[in-house]
This record gives sequence, C-alpha cells and structure tokens, in this order.
Amino acid sequence: MAKKIETIGVLTSGGDAPGMNAAIRAVVRTALHYGMKVKGIMRGYSGLLDEEFIDMNARSVADIINRGGTILYTARCMEMVTEEGQRQAAEICKKHGIDGVVVIGGDGSFKGAGKLSKLGINTIGVPGTIDLDIACTEYTIGFDTAVNTAIDAIDKVRDTSTSHERCSIIEVMGRHAGYIALWSGIATGSDAILIPEHYDGNEQEIVNHIIASRKRGKKHFIIINAEGIGHSSSMAKRIEAATGIETRATILGYMQRGGSPSCKDRFYASIMGSKAVDLLAEGKSNRLVAYRNGEFCDFDIEEALRMKKDIPAYQLELSAKLTR
Repeated sequence: MAKKIETIGVLTSGGDAPGMNAAIRAVVRTALHYGMKVKGIMRGYSGLLDEEFIDMNARSVADIINRGGTILYTARCMEMVTEEGQRQAAEICKKHGIDGVVVIGGDGSFKGAGKLSKLGINTIGVPGTIDLDIACTEYTIGFDTAVNTAIDAIDKVRDTSTSHERCSIIEVMGRHAGYIALWSGIATGSDAILIPEHYDGNEQEIVNHIIASRKRGKKHFIIINAEGIGHSSSMAKRIEAATGIETRATILGYMQRGGSPSCKDRFYASIMGSKAVDLLAEGKSNRLVAYRNGEFCDFDIEEALRMKKDIPAYQLELSAKLTR
C-alpha cells in the first residue's frame, strides 16, 4: 500500500507564466480538501535548497487567480543539476516532513522532479511555460495569455506601420519553439513568419516577397520573428537597404510573460493543479500532468521528456499559403 501523503510542497521553477498562481491556488485548496498540509517553497529549487518554506492555507491563495507571475517567485538553480544538489533537496524535504512535491515549470524543472522522485519524494509535474514546448501536452500554462498579449501588441504596431507605410519586424518570445510566432503571425495576418523549427535563413526570399507585394500595391508589411532567430534590428536595416522601404524592429520581450491570465489559463491551470494533488493522494509519483486529445491525463516524467515536439506540417503549409 502506498504511503499516505500528509504534507506536500509546491514550487514554481524556470520562466514565469500567467496562470501559475491559478495552479498554486488549486494545489493548495485541493490538498486542504484531502486533509493535507501545504508548504509553499519560495524561489523554486533554489528556495528548496535554502529551506525557504511558508505554511499555506486557503487564505494564502485568496485573490491570486487573476494575477500574473507567481506568488512563490521563481529562480534558476544550477545546484539542482548535480547529484549532490538533488540528494540535498530530497534530504531537506524529508527533514521538513514533505512527502510530495508539485513542480510547476518547464522541461528543466521536470528533470529535477524526476530526480527527487527517484530519491523517495513523490513528485508531480505541472507544465507551466509560455512556449508550448512540452511534447506530451497540447496545452501549457501561460501560452494562451502570452500569445494573446503578442497579438494585441502586433495589432497596435500594425496601426502605426500602416500609417507610415513601413515594414515592421516584430520579435516575439520563443528561443527553441516557434508556437507564439506561428500562432500570432497567422492570427494577425502577417506577411512572413520566421520560426526556429523551419526558417532556413533565406532573407532574400523575404525581400523578394516584399518587393513583389509593393508592386501589387501593398503599402505596409508585418514580419513576425521568433526570439530563437533574433537579430531583428540588424535584419530591419538589411531589409530597408534591399527594398528601400522604411523598416523598424520591435522586440516585445518580457511583456509576454506578464499580465492577468486569460480565462483558459485560469481554468486549465486550476484543473492541472488539482489533478497533481489527486495523483499524490493516489500514491503516484514521477508523473507529469498533461492535456491531450481533449482530456487531462498524466505521463511518466522520463517518458514525457523523451518525446519530441514538432510544428504540425499542415500548420507550416498554412502559414506559407496565408503569407503569400
């Protein structure tokens, strides 16, 4: 029989994402429903190693569901990559009577969760990343808000780009994953979408497209550039020199991480946070909560981390069709 979980810890790790607070709230209140105690672990794995814990109750998570960021704060922790750091983290959990941990973050955070699980701490991961880059799940906390923030900003830049008859290169977040660029580019009717999974560096093709469109009477252009490609300012200078069209770069940056989470990010994050505690209550460990084929489910963390995620071919074809 699995050991009954009496006290759980919850932490947020890696980049912050809108909806993390909704997940924290659901973790705390679901745990209280089961009669568990909850300790908030401040500043991710760094706070775990520094023993930065707070006791949490229903009032601790009141009025946070609408707030962006994470009330538990977040930090990178290189010590957690080492075996010594992992053993220390597990020992600290045992020292404080923490039987299980809910880790809200991205793939790097889940590697740490998997190590904790092997060291005897029941651990469940919840995908919180604006990049939508966790292969086992079709939804990650924060993506919906981030992409809508990007869309709103792109629409505003389009207004001034139209007024000045210029070309605008708008850089959105996504170092290794182009989902924000792809979705926002299609949703705003952009003229080119550059994503790390697909862009071949052929800048001349973009230049030719702009020149041909200008000859057909088009007056302004919007290029969406993913952070993983970058160099938007220098790209703007080259495109202006090649086309004779005034070109400006706008880097949206960290504004995409902030802001009040969307309804979807509040609702789905709440379900994922609650499901994580359900899994701990069932004695499960080393699991990652996911959303797939219209259902909330869970995967073995190692299995999930081995999965590869690619942009669907049809979506790439669609982006090419709609930007011609």
